[in-house]
Amino acid sequence: MIRRVGYVMVLVVLLTGCKSKKRTVTRQPKPVVETTTHRNPNRDLPKDGPKESELYPLPVNPGRFVKFPIADTQEYIETFAEMAQYEMRAFGIPASITLAQGILESGSGKGELTRKTNNHFGIKCHTGWDGEFDFHDDDAKGECFRKYNHPMYSFRDHSIFLSSRSRYAFLFNYRRDDYKKWAYGLRQAGYATDRKYPQKLIALIERYNLDQYDEAIVRGGLDTVRAPKKYDVFTHVVEQGDTLYGISRKYTISVDELKRLNNLSSNTISIGQVLNIRKEKTK
Repeated sequence: MIRRVGYVMVLVVLLTGCKSKKRTVTRQPKPVVETTTHRNPNRDLPKDGPKESELYPLPVNPGRFVKFPIADTQEYIETFAEMAQYEMRAFGIPASITLAQGILESGSGKGELTRKTNNHFGIKCHTGWDGEFDFHDDDAKGECFRKYNHPMYSFRDHSIFLSSRSRYAFLFNYRRDDYKKWAYGLRQAGYATDRKYPQKLIALIERYNLDQYDEAIVRGGLDTVRAPKKYDVFTHVVEQGDTLYGISRKYTISVDELKRLNNLSSNTISIGQVLNIRKEKTK
């Protein structure tokens, strides 16, 4: 009996000792740090692109351009007209066309894609896009669309998109205030699959008098016609280790343009293959 009581006492002491040494560890949650990997399209101005664009870097304080939410089409115009004119001065794309495309493609800023990506022009990722993106159902289910931190970047990327691809080059030979030719030219160049795309743009421009924003810039001294672009055309023979991306970097031409010039349906090329290259002549 004595032995049994002693055993119980020892056990109690041991348990009490263990309990006294036990520590409660509270793990503090790691702070959540919001980061962004957005690419600034302004850094990607084509080296052989419109030189006047270099005079118009993106504004340091873009906040003054935008107020949210956008109530209707008229408010969309009031919000983004200055931005469209800014891009017209830099790249020569009619502000009326930029605004009409923005209204149509973004649903006056209220479309689902625009609300979640700030993409006002329905520009898809395409080969070589290294910025943020999101998926959205368009011509096909779950297509990849470019995503921006601010609408300002979408407007600038739209300007770069049109001015850096040779299939749109002929547009810049039109008068900068001839919105009808620009509207039909965009459809001809393949910007949209909708056959009535030009008529829709023109209807928006005339309904909301968007051409007034073109006229204001032209009155300010912007030339209405840009001299036609001249190109050097030559070939590149594919060597071991060549890739379409590497070739595009070498000649300052987009991968998409390389594929279009050479009727390529994929990025696969072979040694000895002859590729057509077209570059705008520099002065």
